[in-house]
Amino acid sequence: MNIVLCHFRAGETDGVSLEMEKWKLILEKLGHNVFILAGSLGSLSEGSTITELQYTHPVNLKIVKNSYGPIIDYNNEDALSEDISNLAVIIEKKLVDFIHEKKINIIVPNNFWSIGGGFSATIAIYNAIKKTGIECIAHHHDFYWESCRITYRSCQTVIDILDKYFPPENIPNCKLKHVVINKISQNELIEYKNIKSNIVPNVFDFSAPLWKIDNYNSDFRQTLGLKSSDIIVLQATRIVTRKAIELAIEFIKELNSPENIIRLQKNKLYNNETFTVQSRIVYLIAGKVESDSHYLKQLIKLADQCNISMIFTGDIIEHSRCFQGKTKCYSLWDCYANSDFVTYTSIQEGWGNQFLETMFAKLPILIYEYPVFESEIKPYNFNTISLGNTFNTDNNNMVYVNKSIIRQAAVQAVNLLIDKEKRKKITEENFTICKNNFSYDTLHKVLQNIFINTSRDN
Repeated sequence: MNIVLCHFRAGETDGVSLEMEKWKLILEKLGHNVFILAGSLGSLSEGSTITELQYTHPVNLKIVKNSYGPIIDYNNEDALSEDISNLAVIIEKKLVDFIHEKKINIIVPNNFWSIGGGFSATIAIYNAIKKTGIECIAHHHDFYWESCRITYRSCQTVIDILDKYFPPENIPNCKLKHVVINKISQNELIEYKNIKSNIVPNVFDFSAPLWKIDNYNSDFRQTLGLKSSDIIVLQATRIVTRKAIELAIEFIKELNSPENIIRLQKNKLYNNETFTVQSRIVYLIAGKVESDSHYLKQLIKLADQCNISMIFTGDIIEHSRCFQGKTKCYSLWDCYANSDFVTYTSIQEGWGNQFLETMFAKLPILIYEYPVFESEIKPYNFNTISLGNTFNTDNNNMVYVNKSIIRQAAVQAVNLLIDKEKRKKITEENFTICKNNFSYDTLHKVLQNIFINTSRDN
């Protein structure tokens, strides 16, 4: 069959883009022809674009702004509705042409019918499927009702669109199936929309060659002005508020406490480096900024107050190794290969790509036990450093946990930075758990079941 995987963007380091590439690989192994269609392709060399699908398309950004806030850029609700419809017509025509040109049998929209944005794209995909009669497997990574930012609807048009399309229960002239990535979402989809779904968890290729220092990335630290004896703590996620990066900053502040620094200086590090008085603990943020500027400013201010060396590398980290003009860019995997520790302090995630990446990189991890972690991941008994599952927010909406938990986590982290054998033992055990449960073999079995059943229906 000819299958198209769709998203607002592709070829980037966000979780949905990465999962699409995994699906493409497995579906092709199952004998299907698979196409990628998105608003932008990032660093992908193959794929097709409909630029109006981009979440960051100027018209869409204007629509979103006036849908979840007061209508200030339009004269009234009718004008907003007209803008939504006009952009939808443009996308629908291009999508129908693509479906006919590529002889598509199945379309897999990723997050178009779940996150609560991209109204025009959402409607266009619905109408294109209805018009062409192709089968649809709707892949939902995140639902709009999980987002704290979507609490206000500006008008009845917005309410009606959310009710009808996010997600649609059915589409006339189409066989529609729904896929989610965790049990919580599966239960909520039944509760909110009375829609049944299959679960396809996030996975990683645990049979791939391990990331390591090589000729390309051996200058990574030098590029960032870092020494081999510096300790790199990696935040591999995008910068958005739900990642609760402030928790990691407080953790690194505690790592820098006199007693922890003394322990690091008195012992060889796990990699036989010596942590000297000139060495630093550096917080490396590899993801791009996708929050409002206020949150970023808060993080920078907090890091300054905590006297933390925080480096943003989003401008030199791409989906894969490349040169942007004369600028050498590294992959996200190069960041892992050069790091010593990972923080993953999100208070909300659909699943946990960065967790799996850390397990593959055989690095220790600090984690906040967000709900999906507790329901889907924790039962496998991974060895992690935990900040627990309870947080509070201050007057600036910054997340915090009990300071005693932070102090205990920092002590555990130092242990794994100076105890080579213990570090190796727990990271190898974590790797094995993932390989047995969250590998491409798992995805192969799940997708084979979903798409074989689909082909039989046809």
